[in-house]
Amino acid sequence: MDHERIVSAVTARLTRASSAEEACRVAVNTISAETGAMAAALLPVRDHLRCVAAAGSWHVFTAVQTGRGVSGRAFRTGRTQTVTAVREDPDYIPVGIADVTLEVCAPLVDTDGQPIGVFDVEWCDPTDVAAARACIEEVAACLGDRITRLGGPPAENSSEKLLRHAGALTAAATEWELMAAANDAARDVSGLCAAVLVVSEGQRIRVGMPTALPDEFEANLRDVLTTVPESALLELVTLAHRHGSSHTLGETGHTVPPVYRPLLDAGVATLITVPVGPPGEGGVMLIADDRTLEPDSSTVNLMELLAAQAWACLDRLRTLAALRELAMSDPLTGLRHQGPFGERIRNAVPGRTALLAIDIDQFKYINDTYGHQEGDAVLVSLARALQGALRRVDELFRLGGDEFVAVLDVRHPSEAMTIADRLTDAARAIGRTVSIGVALVADEEPPERTLRRADAAMYAVKRDGRDGARLAPASATADT
Repeated sequence: MDHERIVSAVTARLTRASSAEEACRVAVNTISAETGAMAAALLPVRDHLRCVAAAGSWHVFTAVQTGRGVSGRAFRTGRTQTVTAVREDPDYIPVGIADVTLEVCAPLVDTDGQPIGVFDVEWCDPTDVAAARACIEEVAACLGDRITRLGGPPAENSSEKLLRHAGALTAAATEWELMAAANDAARDVSGLCAAVLVVSEGQRIRVGMPTALPDEFEANLRDVLTTVPESALLELVTLAHRHGSSHTLGETGHTVPPVYRPLLDAGVATLITVPVGPPGEGGVMLIADDRTLEPDSSTVNLMELLAAQAWACLDRLRTLAALRELAMSDPLTGLRHQGPFGERIRNAVPGRTALLAIDIDQFKYINDTYGHQEGDAVLVSLARALQGALRRVDELFRLGGDEFVAVLDVRHPSEAMTIADRLTDAARAIGRTVSIGVALVADEEPPERTLRRADAAMYAVKRDGRDGARLAPASATADT
C-alpha cells in the first residue's frame, strides 16, 4: 500500500469538493480504487449514522444506529477501531458474503476534536494492519477537516424529516397520539412554529386537541379557532377541499379574505392550509407562524403528503375503534354485552356498586304470540327507554334474551331503589312492564354472587305479580 500516494491523492481531490457529501464520495472512491477495499463514510443524523458515500460493495446499510456496529463504536468513543477477527467481534455487521480479513473504522472529527462521522474500510485480502490503519486515520483526518471547513455534516432535509415522522404516525395507537405526531411533523418539516388540525367528528367540525403545551402564539391561534362559530371552521374546511392547498407569499399590504381574518387577529403572518381526508368527512391542517416567511411549493407538497398519511392513520384508528365497539356490543340494541359487563363488575366497589337485574315481563308470550320480529322491536324500544331513564354515569348491558343488567355507582341502597323505580316507570311509559332485582356488592363478595342475589330478588318480584323492584337482603345468597 503506497500510503503517501493515497493520502496525497485524497487531499488534492478534497480541495475541489463543494459539499460534505461530495467530500465523502471523493475519499471513499479514492480509497476503494487505490486499495480494492470496501469503503464507506457515515455522518450523523439525529440518533443514527447515515451512509452518505460507499464503494466496493454490492450492498450497504443506509443507516446504522449510533449504539451499534464497529462504526457506532468508533463514533461513540472517538477512537479508531481495528478489527482483525471480524467474526469474533460482537459489534461487527456483515455487509457481503466475502470473508473480511480486516476492518479499520476511524472517527471524523472537527477542529474541537468532536466526532462528526466515521470513515470505515474493510479488506478481504491479506493486508498490512499497521499500514492500513495509518493510511485510513490520515485520510479520515483530512476528510474531517474538509467537512468542517464546508460547514459540518449536512442537516436532515425536509423529505428525510417527513420519512422519520412517518413511523410515529403509523405507530400512533390513539387519536391523541396521532394528532401529536402529525402536529410535531408539520412544525418540524415546515419550519413554522404552530400546527392545528381542524377535523370532523361525526356531524361536527372541531379544533383538534392541543397535543403538547403550546407556545403563546399557538395558544392564541387555538383560542381564536375554538371561539369562532362552527360555520367559520366549516368555511375554512370547505375552501381547502374546494380549491386545494394554499400558502401565503410573504408579501404584505394585500386584502385578506374574510375567512382568514380571525387567523390574522391571532397573529398569523405566514399560513399553509392543507385539506385532510375526503370532502364532507375530513378537515384541514393549518400550519402557521407569527413571522413573515415565504413557504415554497415543495414544502406545501410535503405537507400534503403528511396530511394524506395522517388521514389514512386516523381513518384506520376510527375503523378499528368501530370494529371493537361492534365486537363489544349487542347488534340488536346497541348495548354492550357479556364481555364488557365482566370487565365492569371486576371494578365493583363494595357498598357502592349496585347491580340491577332487569327482566321483561311476559316476553315469551310476546314472542310466541306475535313472532320474533315483534319481540325484537320490544327489546329495542325497551332498551332505549331504560337507557333514557338512567343517569349519565350509569351503565346498561344486555346479557341475552330479555335479560338486562344496570350497573350503578350509589351512596346508599335507597339511591339504587329510586333508580329502579325510574326504570319501571320508563317501561310503563311505553306500554311494557319489567321486574327488577337490586343488590349491592358486599365486602369480599364476588360480583357474580351479587348478580345471583339480584336475580333472586327479581324472580321474587315476578312471583308477587311482576312490574316492580325489590332490594335483595345483604346476607342472602342464591344460585338461581
